[in-house]
Amino acid sequence: MRSYLDFEKPVAELEAKVEELRAMSETDNAVSVTEEIGRLESKAGLALKELYGELTPWQKTQVARHPQRPHCLDYVAGLLTEFVPLAGDRKFGDDEAIVGGFGRFRGESICILGHEKGSDTESRLKHNFGMAKPEGYRKAVRLMEMAERFGIPVVSLVDTAGAYPGIGAEERGQAEAIARSTDVCLGLGVPNVAVILGEGGSGGAIALATANRVLMLEHAIYSVISPEGAASILWRDTTKAQEAATNMKITAQDMMRFGVIDSIIAEPTGGAHRDPKAAIASTAEAIAGALTELKSLDSSALRKVRREKFLNMGRVQTRIAS
Repeated sequence: MRSYLDFEKPVAELEAKVEELRAMSETDNAVSVTEEIGRLESKAGLALKELYGELTPWQKTQVARHPQRPHCLDYVAGLLTEFVPLAGDRKFGDDEAIVGGFGRFRGESICILGHEKGSDTESRLKHNFGMAKPEGYRKAVRLMEMAERFGIPVVSLVDTAGAYPGIGAEERGQAEAIARSTDVCLGLGVPNVAVILGEGGSGGAIALATANRVLMLEHAIYSVISPEGAASILWRDTTKAQEAATNMKITAQDMMRFGVIDSIIAEPTGGAHRDPKAAIASTAEAIAGALTELKSLDSSALRKVRREKFLNMGRVQTRIAS
């Protein structure tokens, strides 16, 4: 059953009417309502297109968090064949908020890792809503270092509200684990591509997204803190999250304008949750294109290009500020 966001109410009403007419047309004595169904479907499609053509940053935040949006494991299943998942950081334990392993992407070996939020109550608890602990980032480090050892490209799928802030995580060195993962990303001698699937939150996202190419889905968000967190700090009022989202510049379009990401992956009309297969197919094309661009670069060139990419962000911001 499709779940609708608050701002999608006009579309929800039209689509509900379509379903009513379809049910009516299936009864034995029903009058043909095919023409009316077609008219309402066209109207709903147009309303959806117009609605998603001018989403506000807060509405994009809601879309990025949609419970039916495809998550990391959905992409892994759609992108890879012969996938072999690996577990554990060889230091403390396994963190299922970050999943990863090796497989084949269009016939080529690849290392893939990312945040998994889960799709129902049971899986969300299992994966801790995609909020990783230190052992999750240390698992990512282990996989990236293994990929480099065998000359295998790395693809990171980012979708997290942020790293887990619990006491146990802090006691086990959350900040160090995030910093170490970021450092390994920067120093990789193989191509790495990151895709922001939904939420790219804080250091929890950066730990996997410090890549040669950073791609972002059209209705994803990428920020140093959640809108609710920013509103709580700035105004001590989480109800101002909508205002915070607007001022924080967190959308894919903002990130592209600031040079933080390299390209935007178009989503199906109505968001990735309406047509996951199409969203995954578009993401596959974008990843393939990015890897092809990087294929000709040797290890030193990959490191240099990646380093300059992130240094230039600071230089651009400094010029704007001055």
